[in-house]
Order: sequence, then C-alpha cells, then structure tokens
Amino acid sequence: MLAFTAPRHAVPALAVLGAALLLSACAPMSARYSQEQLPNAVKVPDGHQVAMQTVGVGKIAYECKAKKDMTGHEWVFVGPDAALNDRSGMQVGTYVGPPATWANLDGSKVTATQVAVAPAGAGNIPYQLVKANPATGSGAMQGVSYIQRVATSGGVAPSSPCGMESIGAKQWVPYQADYIFWKAA
Repeated sequence: MLAFTAPRHAVPALAVLGAALLLSACAPMSARYSQEQLPNAVKVPDGHQVAMQTVGVGKIAYECKAKKDMTGHEWVFVGPDAALNDRSGMQVGTYVGPPATWANLDGSKVTATQVAVAPAGAGNIPYQLVKANPATGSGAMQGVSYIQRVATSGGVAPSSPCGMESIGAKQWVPYQADYIFWKAA
C-alpha cells in the first residue's frame, strides 16, 4: 500500500487553502439578482440594490367567511407563518402576520405596504412588491426600502368547501417563496 505524505512546507499552504474554502462557504450571499424575468408591476425602482435574499418556508392561514356582498362564502387570507432562511437553509428570520412583519434574528424587523402583485402561475400565490416602513431595532432590516416576493410555490386558498356550516373554520396551506430585501443604493 502506498501512502502520500505532504512535504513539510506544503502543510501550512494546505491549511490556509482549507480555511479559505471554509470561509468562502460561510460568506454572505453575493450572487447577482436579476429582475429581468419579473413582471414590470413587481420590479423595484432604479436606485435600489439587493441587501439580502431569503427563502420563506411555512404556511398561510385562511378562514371561511361570508363574502362581503353576501352572495356566499369564501376562504379569506388571514396571515403567514414562515421561517426566513438563507440560501444554504440556515434560518435568519421569520415572516408572520397580521400585520405582515419580516423579522431578522438580530432583533430588527420591518412591516410594509403592498405596492403591486402579479400572477405567478396556477396554484401559487402571486408575486408581490411591498414598500417597507421604517424598521425597528438595529440590524439587517435597518434601511430596507422594498421587499419582493418571487419564486412562489403553493399558498393559495384551500380548495375544500367553504359554506355556512364551516364559517369561522381555519386552514393552513403550505407555501414557499423567495423574499428579496432591497435598500437605497
């Protein structure tokens, strides 16, 4: 059996290379993000840059209620409950509501007002653009100006019956979406 022993002068170089690879794996997401394929309605205006990219994984609550025009019943959006993960799957925050609140694990959080939505395909909640309110707490959410919801999967209202006998019933629907946080450039 042959064994390889690295020359003594190579060991420090290998250690440095290994450390560099480990650090690069832990580096923040720096991949460029493009809005090119998004509908115009949900594109962030010029003058902003991506500050953070997350993947929201969770569920959305719906409640069976009478329609506003009293012509029947429908499942009405109540709010989300999701973990916000970085691209490697590590949790960095939460997204809950109402009111819709994005919170980072560093204690900073932000609420926002919807600007626009655009269809994201059958069975998926729509893409969304929201304008952020001033953040509370200091940290990653400080200075966030817009949040985009893209790459959505699932999350639409239940297909089960909603009628007089189920008024007030709630159902949770699983979903996933990318949340892209923007700050002024």
